[in-house]
Amino acid sequence: MADFLVAPDPDDPALTRSVEGIDHTGARVVSRVPVERPLSLFLNSQEIVTMMTIGDRPECLAVGYLLNQNMLRPDDVIEAVDYDPEIDVVVVRTTTRTDFEEKLRRRTLTSGCAQGTSFGNMMERFETIKLDPAAELRTSWLYALSRRINTQPSLYLTAGAIHGCVLCEQDRPLVYMEDVGRHNAIDKIAGWMHLNQVGPQGKLFYTTGRLTSEMVIKCVQMEIPILVSRSGFTAWGVELARQANLTLIGRAKGSRFLCLAGEQRLRFDADPATVVSEGRERRGAREDD
Repeated sequence: MADFLVAPDPDDPALTRSVEGIDHTGARVVSRVPVERPLSLFLNSQEIVTMMTIGDRPECLAVGYLLNQNMLRPDDVIEAVDYDPEIDVVVVRTTTRTDFEEKLRRRTLTSGCAQGTSFGNMMERFETIKLDPAAELRTSWLYALSRRINTQPSLYLTAGAIHGCVLCEQDRPLVYMEDVGRHNAIDKIAGWMHLNQVGPQGKLFYTTGRLTSEMVIKCVQMEIPILVSRSGFTAWGVELARQANLTLIGRAKGSRFLCLAGEQRLRFDADPATVVSEGRERRGAREDD
């Protein structure tokens, strides 16, 4: 199977810190924990937000955040994305002025980790998007993706307290991004897709995090018709998925999964009894991530 186009780098020393403590037996231990650092985002000359992030791929995070907040339209021309690691600032510059001032007045926040994101902005396009009705998800692809993603070296496995999001095509994971907030991880992928001119056709989305309203809205805005998680659902997430005709699959572990929306896209082409268990590969991760 081909390698990821973008994969986590759990050995990057900038992303974790070693911290001493004691374990349940009282023995001294050293544990790796993810770092958090502030990243201030500017759109042209206007400061938009300061996000807490692990610090990798700031350009993708900045562009994806603005797209998913509808502060950038898909047809806005990005002139430059400038990142200054000395002051933790990223500036997205466009060729024409945007309408972000009005966006900033709308402050209802979603349930995302850390700061959350502005719900009013995110819902602007939601009801107008038509997801591909011909898209499909074969259960053989789902089992292969779960096995590949959950055994891929990552901060999620080695340090925990992290969320991962993966852009996939059929049974192939393509782009795997991580961050302390699942909204950051999905924004990084949205930004990567835009900067690399990769469209949503034939794609599906996998996340380690809960299937909240925010994750559903952002997936729909990216026009990806299938969203999968090894974690659970919220009621509003399910309601919005059904409204948008998004295929929503959660609790996907080993041979098990639960589909609560868009089940017409499922194709049952694999016997669950033949699926090899993932085992307990998640050394540092929490079951409730």
